[in-house]
Formats: sequence, structure tokens, C-alpha cells
Amino acid sequence: MDETASTRSTIEAYVTCAERRDWEGFGALLAEDVVYEMPQSRERIRGKPAYLQFNRDYPGDWHLEVRRIVADGRHAAAWIDARVGTEHQDACVWFELSDQGLISRITDYWPEPYDPPPGREHLVERW
Repeated sequence: MDETASTRSTIEAYVTCAERRDWEGFGALLAEDVVYEMPQSRERIRGKPAYLQFNRDYPGDWHLEVRRIVADGRHAAAWIDARVGTEHQDACVWFELSDQGLISRITDYWPEPYDPPPGREHLVERW
């Protein structure tokens, strides 16, 4: 398996393990010095133990489903449908993997929907 295919497989396993609450499998995918960032809230978590605890303690009955993964070498981006109860939200997650193929950096974007500015109604279709 080439590096890009391996990266894609790792990210698929990351989401699958999180969805199953398989924290042992999830942790096995992470580098010891993993860094997790959420730019909207300006939060950063350093290290595997803290990141595992963050996910274990995350409130609510949440679920994740991959919509798309794009990988190139040791980098990947995933579009993830995140659900808590009946609420759906798209997450855009960027990953970097170490030389050993472990996830070393995760940047999680949670864009909020908003109404577009007026004046382009004749050009767009809303759904």
C-alpha cells in the first residue's frame, strides 16, 4: 500500500473507531505528541492522553459519518457529518501523519451555516 492509501486508511479507521467508541483502537492511531486544534474556539489539546480523554468525555449521543476523504502523502482532509441527537453539522478536519504513519496533528473546523447577503438571488439556488 502506498503512503497516500495508507493515510486514507488511517483516517477511515480514526472515524470508525471514534464512532464505535473504540478508544484503544483510536489511541493506537495517534502519535504520543498529537496536537488537536479547533480554530473557531481557539482551543488546543496536546498529547495522546489528553486528546483521548477529551473524546471520551465529549457530551451527548454524538455520531460521525465520513462523507469524503482526500489524501495526499501524509496529509488528508475529511468532510464529516457529525450528529448529536437530530442535529447535523458538517466538520472539515485536516490531518497530518508522522513518519511512522500515526496521526500527529488534527485541525477541526466546525463551520456554522449562515444566510447569504442579498443581491445574488438571481445567480444561486438555495437548498
